[in-house]
Amino acid sequence: MTVIGIVGLPGSGKSEAAAVAREEGVPVVTMGDVIRQACRDRGLDPATHHGEMARTLREENGPDAIAQASLPLIEDRLDDADTVVVDGIRSDVEVERFVEAFGEEFTLVEVHAPEDLRAERLDLRGRDASAEEGGESMAERDERELGFGMGEAMAMADLTVENDASLEAFQSTVRRLLSDGPDAIADEQ
Repeated sequence: MTVIGIVGLPGSGKSEAAAVAREEGVPVVTMGDVIRQACRDRGLDPATHHGEMARTLREENGPDAIAQASLPLIEDRLDDADTVVVDGIRSDVEVERFVEAFGEEFTLVEVHAPEDLRAERLDLRGRDASAEEGGESMAERDERELGFGMGEAMAMADLTVENDASLEAFQSTVRRLLSDGPDAIADEQ
């Protein structure tokens, strides 16, 4: 059993890493899905209330609320798979929850990309809305994410995958991570 958690700032490539895992047949639990479902359950639009709901869930159920709600989903996937990827870890408290649940079987991977590349990617995805459009800028999103404890979570990473070259190179690195394990990637860096 292996649980690979992915952490990184918006636009770093977390979702792309998860997409590669899915392509390779590795189940992915996306923590943001817990938040989106909570929005829908409360009659809110996930596209505009995601950040607000993330804060609300943590206020209501503690700082590890989203990780806690993700655990049954991860355990369910582990019934049928040797490896599960957890996309979207946001805080050190969430990392601690997963380490507590999975021990040495849990590996935290930071996906890192330079700020200018992240901005370009978010712009291409239409995710870096200006305040005039009612959305959050990249700086505001970074500040929100870091406020949850993402900086501390990234510092806890067992390894960092740089996503500053081609998409194909990044995808290849993620495939090696999934097929050969974290040690194979750590040896390259």
